[in-house]
Amino acid sequence: MEKAIEALRNGGIILYPTDTTWALGCDARNENACQRIQEITGSSEGMLLLVDGFPMVERYVPEFPEVCYDLVDFATKPLTVIYPNAKELSPQVLGKDGSVGIRITQDSIGLKLIRSIRKPLVAAGIPSGQGWLCRKFDDIPAEIVEKVDAIVEERQNEKMKPLSQIIKIGLGGEVKVLRK
Repeated sequence: MEKAIEALRNGGIILYPTDTTWALGCDARNENACQRIQEITGSSEGMLLLVDGFPMVERYVPEFPEVCYDLVDFATKPLTVIYPNAKELSPQVLGKDGSVGIRITQDSIGLKLIRSIRKPLVAAGIPSGQGWLCRKFDDIPAEIVEKVDAIVEERQNEKMKPLSQIIKIGLGGEVKVLRK
C-alpha cells in the first residue's frame, strides 16, 4: 500500500481494487498521469473518479442540485453520479460536455489512497480479453500490469462486487439513469 501511495504522490499510475472492479488509478489532477492511463486503455472518454465524501465533490463540482445528497445517501449499492461543469481536474477525466463521473467510495483501500493524497483518485476501467472491466486481478492483461508504477496487493484473490449504478444530474435537478 505504501508503494502505491508513493507512486500516486509522484505522479504515477497504480492498479488497485475499487468497491466494484480493479482499476487503473492516478491523481485526477495530474494531466500526465491521466494521459498515460488513456494511452494504456486506448480510451479518450472521461474517467470515473473516487472521492471520500461530499466536501471533495463540492471542491471540484461548484454547483449541483441538492437532490444529489439524497441520491447518494439513499443508494443501496455503489452509485456513480455524473455531475455537470467540473473544475480543477485534468481535462482527460472530463466528458466532452465538461461533466465528470464521481463516486463517493466506502471501500477501505480507496479511502486510504484518497486520504493519503488528499485528491480525487481516477478509477479507470481496465480492458481485458473477457470484457471491458476486470472484476478479478487475474483478469488484468499482463501488458497492463507491466505499465503501472505500483500494484496494491490487498484483495487480489477476491472477485469484486456488481458494477455501480450510474446517473447523470442536470443543473436544473434532472436525473437520468444510465445504468441501474
